[in-house]
Amino acid sequence: MALGPHDTTLQPSGAHDRDGHYAMTAETARHTVLSQIAPFDTAKEDVRIVIETPRGSRTKYSYDPDCDCMELSTVLPEGMVFPYDFGFVPSTLGEDGDPVDVLILMDAAVVPGCVVRARLIGAIEAEQKDNGKWVRNDRLIAVATHAQTYNNARRLSDLRPHLVKEIKQFFTSYNKLRDRGFRARAEAGPHKAKSLLKQGLKRFDKSHKGK
Repeated sequence: MALGPHDTTLQPSGAHDRDGHYAMTAETARHTVLSQIAPFDTAKEDVRIVIETPRGSRTKYSYDPDCDCMELSTVLPEGMVFPYDFGFVPSTLGEDGDPVDVLILMDAAVVPGCVVRARLIGAIEAEQKDNGKWVRNDRLIAVATHAQTYNNARRLSDLRPHLVKEIKQFFTSYNKLRDRGFRARAEAGPHKAKSLLKQGLKRFDKSHKGK
């Protein structure tokens, strides 16, 4: 039996868009959406990171909690790729209104939507200019628990020379392509990175209080 867009007999209850099509939201999903799963692996005390864009990819993906899927955000110019896997910590909220960003170091790229356990080793405290306004948009840096190449890295100074500088340059160039400004304010260690993460957790809890 075919269902029309306004026939909700076999459709789950929830929000519908202006055309009458069912629209799943984080509140109506039958499972916990990726952006709201537990941010820590309690057994290991590792941070959970949801990968959006894998290392070596020209295509930038962004997670959409309303459909619980990865959405194509943009395609980088030929010859430009993401240098490392990029994603976010679930159940967090940055000052820009999105989950807290994380760039994760590991030996091989993983697929978008993969959840990776990792430890924070630092952060790039930064600002991003969008629509004429500068907003804090920090990038946490982490090492995957399963990483071998970076197994001994505990802070940014343990990484090879110029790696952090290259990361800053990538985000500057990436944002310039999207007509946005980006400026790195400072490099931070693991303790500051954990503090920035805690702030993101508090913002998320505050925004979801009463929901």
